[in-house]
Amino acid sequence: MSSMKPSKQRKIVLNASKHKLHKLVVAPLTMELIKEYGIKRISVRKGDTVRVMRGNNAGYEGKVTSLNLKRGRIAIEGLTRKKADGTPVYIWVHASKVQITKLELSDERRKKTIERKAKEERK
Repeated sequence: MSSMKPSKQRKIVLNASKHKLHKLVVAPLTMELIKEYGIKRISVRKGDTVRVMRGNNAGYEGKVTSLNLKRGRIAIEGLTRKKADGTPVYIWVHASKVQITKLELSDERRKKTIERKAKEERK
């Protein structure tokens, strides 16, 4: 991002396209995964297992069920609260406040992305 003005920073995120928003939903990996794959952070995807590192739910671990790219937040399986009528709703957590503990690697394109990023970080 080129501008330092907060209003322009917010405008860039607000008007960004979906493929650019996905790059903003990034979380760090655990030390074991860093050693295994050679990268420090990656975009969060549905199916990844994450651990909440900050807030009231710190320490909670579960699978990512959905992402809200506009808000940069993720919903984690089992991390819910009850509404006044008793129906459960997800507690949305910002992607920067979680740590990825297990990657969803069923997608070949993601495997290639990890290999490419590992080469870039070694340089």
